[in-house]
Amino acid sequence: MHFANRQEAGRKLAEALGRYRDAHPVVLGVPRGGVPVACEVARHLAAPLDLVIVRKLGAPEQPELAIGALVDGDHPEEVLNPDVIALARVPRGYVEREAARQLVEIRRREALYRPGSAPLQLRGRTVIVVDDGIATGASIRAALRAVRRAAPERLVLAVPVAPPDTVASLRAEVDDLVCLHSPEDFYAVGQFYDDFSQTTDDDVVRLLKAARRTAPTVPADTAPPAH
Repeated sequence: MHFANRQEAGRKLAEALGRYRDAHPVVLGVPRGGVPVACEVARHLAAPLDLVIVRKLGAPEQPELAIGALVDGDHPEEVLNPDVIALARVPRGYVEREAARQLVEIRRREALYRPGSAPLQLRGRTVIVVDDGIATGASIRAALRAVRRAAPERLVLAVPVAPPDTVASLRAEVDDLVCLHSPEDFYAVGQFYDDFSQTTDDDVVRLLKAARRTAPTVPADTAPPAH
């Protein structure tokens, strides 16, 4: 399976998620690349769109090697990969400094993407977390654990593509996992897209504004209970 771009991947993913339309879900995109996919899913399911902002913690001198991931918000979550930390001989002090550095970027994105607005309430809702694909799963695992702490009624992970071992390892984190394509010969998410150009901050802001203009009213019988 191949996707022309993230928008096409989102439309195909939405078809596979059609059974959740009547559950009045909340859709959460993972910035940046997951947002165009999530936008299509939210539009086809007539669901509100929000974000779960997660940042990879990179190893010293190897920023693409994930030693863990960090999610900020009402329910912050840090997930570390002890095997990678041990293999790369990463000192604890570095982990703390890297987490602090990524927290600055998370808060920058929060301020840019949600100026003056609070995240959507997730308690008691069906929540669908969407990304454009998963490789190792370190970042999405942190995102899922943070969302789970917000007490949704049902947590769903939906992605166009991910390797089989990653899919298997993430099933325990969610109530349902929808992955359109799970090939053995997986090298990178981008190999399954004709157009995998970078999603910018401006793209995310534009898509969120468009989604808010058409956001549905939450039915009274599905509104989250008060704290």
